[in-house]
Amino acid sequence: MALVDVHAHLTHPKLAGQEKDVLRRAREAGVGTIIANGLNPEDNQAVRELAARDSLVRPAFGFYPVDAVLPDMRELGVEYPREGNECTAEEGIAWVRENVTEAIAVGEIGLDGYWVPDTLWGKQEQVFRELVAIALEADKPIVIHTRKRERRAFEVLKEMGAMRVNWHCFGGKVKLARQIAEHGHYVSIPANARRSESFTRMLETFPRDRLLLETDCPYLGPEKGDVNEPANVAGTASYAAELWDVPLDVVDNQIAENFNRLFGGVL
Repeated sequence: MALVDVHAHLTHPKLAGQEKDVLRRAREAGVGTIIANGLNPEDNQAVRELAARDSLVRPAFGFYPVDAVLPDMRELGVEYPREGNECTAEEGIAWVRENVTEAIAVGEIGLDGYWVPDTLWGKQEQVFRELVAIALEADKPIVIHTRKRERRAFEVLKEMGAMRVNWHCFGGKVKLARQIAEHGHYVSIPANARRSESFTRMLETFPRDRLLLETDCPYLGPEKGDVNEPANVAGTASYAAELWDVPLDVVDNQIAENFNRLFGGVL
């Protein structure tokens, strides 16, 4: 079965001009699908255009939880290292709503308490709820980014009845991540799993039918400081085979089955 990277940022400036080589190396590594996640209207459009050029890429349209309140953060004088055009919450939500039918998923979306001050958490959650509602209405899976607000994001998703959910690069407590997986959501493991105790524990102990693989490229490479790319999901699959003490094709088949279950049998 082909490998899949369920969370990649192929439009990131660090990969600019390298897309053809990155996708070629992914194919050579056995990757059959890459979900490119957008962060805002400008990035969503770039993701859409890349997916139109290469069938290996499937677009997910999102509104990053920091971008969702970025104008408000600027007004408060909160520093955030963001390049490119910015937009209002209303514009970001509207873009996803108008284009959601073209996407394989809605994401990444979520709640972020690392960069965003608590005075803006209410507005951030309002945006999150609207985006979840769009995904539910369109019957699209949801790709979640959370930082420091994992439990609240889980509460909102449960309240709204969202079940087709993947939590990308979960950075909260492993105990909560296990609850999320046992609830029926999915958790994707990035390419730095070998050097991460928490991601290793997730691979070892979580329900295997709730695990997916990602890179979050260009971040979280196998070696610290490396520019990551989708080909590296092959290394994570090999690591899972070691931890599970099974042949590699058992891991590949399990991950493919999980992917098809969540994303609708497109692999």
